[in-house]
Amino acid sequence: MGEDTDAPLTPLNHRGFLPDHNYVTEADIISTVEFNHTGELLATGDKGGRVVIFQREPESKNELFSQGEYNVYSTFQSHEPEFDYLKSLEIEEKINKIRWLPQQNAAHFLLSTNDKTIKLWKVSERDKRPEGYNLKDEEGRIKDLSTVTSLQVPVLKPMDLMVEVSPRRLFANAHTYHVNSISVNSDYQTYMSADDLRINLWHLDITDRSFNIVDIKPVNMEDLTEVITAAEFHPHHCNLFVYSSSKGTLRLCDMREAALCDKHSKLFEEPEDPSSRSFFSEIISSVSDVKFSHSGRYLLTRDYLTAKVWDLNMESKPLETYQVHDYLRSKLCSLYENDCIFDKFECAWNGSDSVIMTGAYNNFFRMFDRNTKRDVTLEASRESSKPRAVLKPRRVCAAGGKRRKDDISVDSLDFTKKILHTAWHPTENIIAIAATNNLYIFQDKLNSEMH
Repeated sequence: MGEDTDAPLTPLNHRGFLPDHNYVTEADIISTVEFNHTGELLATGDKGGRVVIFQREPESKNELFSQGEYNVYSTFQSHEPEFDYLKSLEIEEKINKIRWLPQQNAAHFLLSTNDKTIKLWKVSERDKRPEGYNLKDEEGRIKDLSTVTSLQVPVLKPMDLMVEVSPRRLFANAHTYHVNSISVNSDYQTYMSADDLRINLWHLDITDRSFNIVDIKPVNMEDLTEVITAAEFHPHHCNLFVYSSSKGTLRLCDMREAALCDKHSKLFEEPEDPSSRSFFSEIISSVSDVKFSHSGRYLLTRDYLTAKVWDLNMESKPLETYQVHDYLRSKLCSLYENDCIFDKFECAWNGSDSVIMTGAYNNFFRMFDRNTKRDVTLEASRESSKPRAVLKPRRVCAAGGKRRKDDISVDSLDFTKKILHTAWHPTENIIAIAATNNLYIFQDKLNSEMH
């Protein structure tokens, strides 16, 4: 997996919400992507408040060279636009985050959230229907009791498979500011939701109250210096969670220490180099995403220009720093003017924590192998997603740099095409990339480990 070799990724399939025309409406833009714990289901949310669930085709699981294609399993409207009359504010229907709960029976459960309201959804299948009720006719109407002369035992008859999605819980009225993160705890009974200034802890069965576990709102809002940008629970220890800030810091908190975790257990912060300080330093150091490794030992963070891996045992500096698109450093002024500098890129680990992935501009996404220190730039586009085609590495040439054949100049990058949302299958080398209104799914051509 390096710049000089073909990347071992081939398309499984790609899905767009708008197959019949080329223009994109705002509602169709994908805003979150998430595999479930087995990787058999993949959910996407969009700015129109819809959730689309894809299911992996079962017959392809055990074939070495199979396409293992994901097809649409269910689509439903999760959130609708609302209006807060007290504050005269419109509440968008856009889905900010989706998180799956571990499967405990035949049904699947997922949490979805917009800026204010979190909902718990049940996704279940039905392939039988009851027939032969005593008091109802075939259409469900109550029979005239005088016509019931005998009792019969209702029976279950086969029917075409139907996927039913139903709302089970609604968690509302707990956030003054926009919800940016939700994370399910490893105890599978609680989850947390974070907005710009507060983090709340919820029980999945209790909708009318939550516990505030972090509150960084100052008494005087003029003293506000940072906001919470992301938060996540530790994958194995239910008492630990981390949250990131717009100042580039990470705070690890332990809920055993106090009910209100305003005092962190550990603070992860990289000292700033005074010689490289500029007007944009604070903006580009803001952490847009934080993810625990599957092992729970490391943290992966993404800021505007870099991805960093932190060891929980070392707070003073990151263990590894990866330059995602350093060629943009000279373009920060124009990126500030067109607001791209505020884009929030997400990041992802592979199943063995050996490779990390994150997005960039021009529909490019980057992968970094932690063991070999090799990296690759790949492109998610309709042209590169023909079946069984191998993705060719791309290379961006910095302004004034020496150009090779097939290099792309930094001046010709399309900043309207950006990969903000990515997800990695929990055990296999299958990745999901959201590019505007298209979902691209790629897999390693040999189904082997990437390192």
